[in-house]
Amino acid sequence: MPSADDDIIIRVRGLRTSFGDQVIHDGLDLDVRRGEILGVVGGSGTGKSVLMRAIIGLQPPDEGEITVFGESTIGREETEAVEIRKRWGVLFQGGALFSTLTVAENVQVPIREFYPELDLALLDEIASYKVVMTGLPAEAGPKYPAELSGGMKKRAGLARALALDPELLFLDEPTAGLDPIGAAGFDELTHSLQQTMGLTVFLITHDLDTLYAICDRVAVLADKKVIAVGTIDELLALDHPWIQEYFNGPRGRAAVATQEANGARKKPGTGTD
Repeated sequence: MPSADDDIIIRVRGLRTSFGDQVIHDGLDLDVRRGEILGVVGGSGTGKSVLMRAIIGLQPPDEGEITVFGESTIGREETEAVEIRKRWGVLFQGGALFSTLTVAENVQVPIREFYPELDLALLDEIASYKVVMTGLPAEAGPKYPAELSGGMKKRAGLARALALDPELLFLDEPTAGLDPIGAAGFDELTHSLQQTMGLTVFLITHDLDTLYAICDRVAVLADKKVIAVGTIDELLALDHPWIQEYFNGPRGRAAVATQEANGARKKPGTGTD
């Protein structure tokens, strides 16, 4: 029988990270479950992006253990890490596209890295499919990042993150800089792809609407640790001052109102459209 541990895709224990004398995390623990969208929130300087970078091997920690898919990501040789890295995709802040490559060529970068033997025709076909899958028009493929809007850049970055059909997707502030309609559209896309591809999603955000709309659980970073993980209702039952201020402040109340309005619109037979 599969154990409960089989459902833990990411396990972090006793993580300590720092930059010089500045300690970012100390004694941080976190589990990410298979198939969930986990929102990661915290105030400025709490190290949300640093945590993600530590998990994917870009920020070596001072102490602690990190396993992804049951395999340690710390201190591995590059050749050893390849098989794990194939199984995740990452959308960095702003999309992080290569400015001298077209959208299609950007999408092809991870495919070329891991499967250099594929011919150009197949690469073009895969890239075209991923571009359309993320809601971009097919004609976006030959364009350069400078020719795209902010929202299109995010979707192009997402297409690249999904190039290898990953099991695990990391998103770092994907809706930052988008207008409310664009942000809601990206949330809907993320949720739809998570459902159709069976993804586990590690989602760093400051967007309360995103948390309410698509996240199964939320992890809160404060005091150099993950101080709580749970549904929003579970977090609201806690008396930590940052959690209460974050979720019950003006923006939190606005997010609740938006979610309730959207829920009312979607309910059949209520007399609302």
